[in-house]
Amino acid sequence: MSNYSLSHSRYNCTYHIVFIPKYRRKVMYGEAKKGIGEILRKLCEMKGAELIEGTVRKDHIHMYVSIPPKPAVSEFMGYLKGKSALMVFDRYPKFKTGGQRNFWARGYYVATVGNVNEATIRQYIHEQEENGKLEDGGK
Repeated sequence: MSNYSLSHSRYNCTYHIVFIPKYRRKVMYGEAKKGIGEILRKLCEMKGAELIEGTVRKDHIHMYVSIPPKPAVSEFMGYLKGKSALMVFDRYPKFKTGGQRNFWARGYYVATVGNVNEATIRQYIHEQEENGKLEDGGK
């Protein structure tokens, strides 16, 4: 993993982040799975974060992401979940339930990569993807 730089600093702030849709609904499959992945990648780029690895499962998201040191992880997640929910509802109106504009559940899981090495996280995310392919019937 390489170090990143800002104008006056170098950093390597990488995190493993997991979050779920409200009520852990199993809605992220098929076209929505691809679209939600694109939305998350675009929002990461817009915030100056790099989505190193990620997978969209039917009922949760795994991301291995490098976030610049300036924003707190909580700020980044508030931005990511808030903006992505609006973009998901614009792209997939069927996800709006009862006039609610909540797509993601409150909260998320985050771990710094310093607790686990990079290879372990990558392997875990790939295993999640392989397990998902088995669940999806090999797609």
